Amino acid sequence: MKETTLAKILAVACGLGLATALAQTSTTVTTKDAATGTAVTETSTTTASGTITTYTPGTDYITFSAGTTGTPVRYYYTKDTTILDPAGQTVTWSAVRPDLPATVYYVNEGDRMIVRKIVLSKPIVTEKETTTTTTTTEKP
Repeated sequence: MKETTLAKILAVACGLGLATALAQTSTTVTTKDAATGTAVTETSTTTASGTITTYTPGTDYITFSAGTTGTPVRYYYTKDTTILDPAGQTVTWSAVRPDLPATVYYVNEGDRMIVRKIVLSKPIVTEKETTTTTTTTEKP
């Protein structure tokens, strides 16, 4: 019984890791330093698409869920972080709110993910169509 439970937990953990990994892309470039001849590795910006889970003005981070099943993770921002609306126009932090779909562009600095840019997406709007039927009867 314990082996089955452990196997299920491991399968769920692997699935969450895979969903997060699929939602992220990054590029690593390795070049040689001309002066020293040693290899220099540079990592460019990584992107993650998902949903802003929490944002509290005055803090230095947001929590963000990558993909549809991602676990919320802290992404730290700075005064240089840019917020863009869906049209690509710069907006203020007042446009950021929980449950808003977005793409986060960040770099890893030590154990922190530092956000360089957040591109907000249009929230998914579901319209409900309502039909009303009125029936009248005539009296003779």
